[in-house]
Amino acid sequence: MRGATISLAGTLILLFARFLTAVRGRWDGVAPVDEQRIYYANHASHGDFVLIWTVLPRRMRFATRPVAGSDYWLKSRLRRFIGCDVFNAVLINRDRASRTSDPILQMTDALDAGSSLIVFPEGTRNTTDAPLLPFKSGLFHLAQARPEVVLVPVWIDNLNRVMPKGEFVPIPLICTVTFGAALRLADMEAKQDFLARAQGALLALSPKASTP
Repeated sequence: MRGATISLAGTLILLFARFLTAVRGRWDGVAPVDEQRIYYANHASHGDFVLIWTVLPRRMRFATRPVAGSDYWLKSRLRRFIGCDVFNAVLINRDRASRTSDPILQMTDALDAGSSLIVFPEGTRNTTDAPLLPFKSGLFHLAQARPEVVLVPVWIDNLNRVMPKGEFVPIPLICTVTFGAALRLADMEAKQDFLARAQGALLALSPKASTP
């Protein structure tokens, strides 16, 4: 019975996301194949990972776990149900002073169990006018810990306009989720060089990057 409830909730969330955003997935430089991956994306809304999850083929969707902040997703019973039960999220305590688990270990454990991951290397939602916030070092350490797993940049466009910060009523708009070419950490590549390369690959997928 509980499994059926979880499945129904996932289906309803998927249908609502598609109805609200008419979301389209664009595979630009990478194909939707059964391969373990770390998808890393820009972060402007708590619904970001829902859109990525929505456009993944069904066979890949349930093998892909979002990485999200426990402070948000454990705040209420409903959020806990959606984050933990429906999406099977890897929940990270973002407060260094109080956390008892190493976030990199949590993510590598999920990878070692066969899951793909959705991560947001900015670390928090971007509410500024800049296209991206500086990347945290976690993406580098994750790539260093599991260099055999490819990293795929994912640009989410328009979702911050569907649900602006502080608003409660969503505005229907067409959203796109663009997947770019996979990359890996190069041998002896320095942290800042890798993060700059990963950030550049993500920015290149932005619609503004192709605007003269």
